[in-house]
Amino acid sequence: MCGIACIARLDGQALGPETDSLLHEMADILDHRGPDDRELLRDGPVGMAFTRLSLVDPANGGQPLVSDDGSLVLIANGEVYNHRELAASLPGGARLRTGSDCEVLLHLYQQRGLDFLRDVRGMFGVILWDRAKGQLILARDRFGIKPLYYQRDDQRIVLSSEIKGLFADPAAFRRFDWARSLSVAMLPASPRFAEPDICTWFEGVKSVPAATVLRIDLRDGQTTEHRYWTLPTEQDEDATAESLIGRYGELLEASVAECATADTELGLFLSGGIDSSAVLALAAPRLGELHTFSAVTGGTHDNGDAENAEWIAREFGVPHHKVLFPRDHTPSPEEWVRLLWLTETPLCGPEAYYKHELHRFARQERPELRGMLLGAASDEFNGGYSRDILGDDDWESFLGGLAYMDRETRLERDPGLARWWAGDESLIALSALDRGRGGRVDDVYRAYIESEYRKVQQYNVWHEDRTAAGSGVEARVPFLDHRLVELAVTVPDHLRSRLLWDKRILRDAMTSRLPERIVQRPKGPFFYGTGTRHAYRMLVRLLRADDHHLVERALSAPGADDFINADAVRRRLAALGDGDTDSPEVEILLRVVNMGLLAEMAAKPPRLEDLSAGAVLSSLGGPVADSGEMFALRRDFDTDGVLRLSDDTMLLTDCKGEWFLLREGQIEYVFEEDSPVLRLLRHLESSTSLGGALEAVGANLDDVRSELDELFSQRLLGWAS
Repeated sequence: MCGIACIARLDGQALGPETDSLLHEMADILDHRGPDDRELLRDGPVGMAFTRLSLVDPANGGQPLVSDDGSLVLIANGEVYNHRELAASLPGGARLRTGSDCEVLLHLYQQRGLDFLRDVRGMFGVILWDRAKGQLILARDRFGIKPLYYQRDDQRIVLSSEIKGLFADPAAFRRFDWARSLSVAMLPASPRFAEPDICTWFEGVKSVPAATVLRIDLRDGQTTEHRYWTLPTEQDEDATAESLIGRYGELLEASVAECATADTELGLFLSGGIDSSAVLALAAPRLGELHTFSAVTGGTHDNGDAENAEWIAREFGVPHHKVLFPRDHTPSPEEWVRLLWLTETPLCGPEAYYKHELHRFARQERPELRGMLLGAASDEFNGGYSRDILGDDDWESFLGGLAYMDRETRLERDPGLARWWAGDESLIALSALDRGRGGRVDDVYRAYIESEYRKVQQYNVWHEDRTAAGSGVEARVPFLDHRLVELAVTVPDHLRSRLLWDKRILRDAMTSRLPERIVQRPKGPFFYGTGTRHAYRMLVRLLRADDHHLVERALSAPGADDFINADAVRRRLAALGDGDTDSPEVEILLRVVNMGLLAEMAAKPPRLEDLSAGAVLSSLGGPVADSGEMFALRRDFDTDGVLRLSDDTMLLTDCKGEWFLLREGQIEYVFEEDSPVLRLLRHLESSTSLGGALEAVGANLDDVRSELDELFSQRLLGWAS
């Protein structure tokens, strides 16, 4: 991993010496991405800055790289995993002068032109200056794992691995793009397919598209776009389930082997699920020593991730480091602002925070560590979310959920026709939405996969890159090998329910490589599901810290008056209580605040090194199994307070004498017969304190604490004003 930046004239003129200070400034901003080395170049119309993190050939792999005849100059961020294989395929006269994995790209460009990335496997952002043709070549890998952003006008283009690098330019736009950002379905957790174009969140900032080469003429700025890869559209109708499973296992093994190759130390984030455990099983035999790292939070304790990670590391005999996030741990407002500026996305949330802290801990424990293997982006293409998307535990219901998302996505494009879909059924044919749009998409699973491809770029690889880069670590994602994704995408329709329900293709491929306990372990998201409330309590504490400091800063940011309902934000935060909930409302509120903070920082960009990241967290000394008490959430119940049912909740009984709580026509909670908490709720009166009600029914607080805690968490019960 490296940091790359470039300034180029688009009008045939040369850059002046004043450009040097800007290149130095951009290199300073990107220093965390490449703390090992730095090089600057200015020649004619092009200036380049390169900061290096050394993983391959630390002694001789520096950049810029220059062709033998001096006509090509290249800087690149990332890794070309199959560089030796590609080098062996070059014509006999080709000579590699360094050990850099990226040098082969110069020769491939000389040989193939814009098609030079066709056979390259890896993750990369590339800037290549073709001096002879007066052209700038920009490119990214197939999944956009490595970032490359730019701003341009008629005279110049400015490029950087991170958006904050662009803001070093005095002529840069420095405005958060409120209107575009608010249209991104992920922000309000809307059940829609991802937008066609990746949102960069800031006005005037563009991203070089994934799997694409841009060619820019430096004489007049004329730009052409060459797409060198797309998701395959044809299904492999002749394949059998067994052949696909076998091939999937082989490709995953090959991908892990390539990702686990480096001349410096690599680690592994280990969650205890099948994805990261599969990477462990395939990487550990190749590496002499593989240190693994996992987060021990209230969520990972409750959902079993932490204990299973500890167990599988012990099974493979690898060193395992457990980073402890204490029950009441909360980042300070300044620490959150730093993380947000590092990640440059309002989607920054608990997942990004936990991973950022894991990387910081890993570098402290293993100072020579430069790369981290991840199990990320497996679920997106092999059916990992099939049980989570509006389904009822089978493939057909999963497809029904996708059809709903597809319909909602298309209705959003045509608000006029959307009025006809007030419920599940409409008098108007769904095909009416497709007129003039190229026809209806009949394969909703294919539409879903294309949406996931875009979501991976908008969220997954975005935050994985930044949270690692903040600690001078390169994140490596074996599951985003294009051969592996192509195989999963081409599974024929009649085998999808067999192989892509609950990621059977991966589970079956790893049956002989992993213990059954891990192979069959149900999917558990990093912090969602069981234990989500631990993360959300942390977020609510963060938003309330220092008299709601982050909230008030966000509400006073440029543009906030026009786009944020300040009173509603304050009311929502007040209504969240202590945050003991699994409602996505907590994260949605955080994203609104994040937008305001990013708008403030865009207008006046801070220096990352001037913001405190706080102290590195400590490790958990003993077994995970012994840590349960430290994560127990005990709500403080004031016995002088007066309890009341929520306004939309009723305590009812049926003809059988069973008691339950009903909210909006749905039974939300059923009581055991004559339980202390039921007696308590039946005795509630408008003026009776909790202590008085407990005394009246002959119970004490410990008898009802756990049930009251659950009722509060579900917002069925609260305190009278």
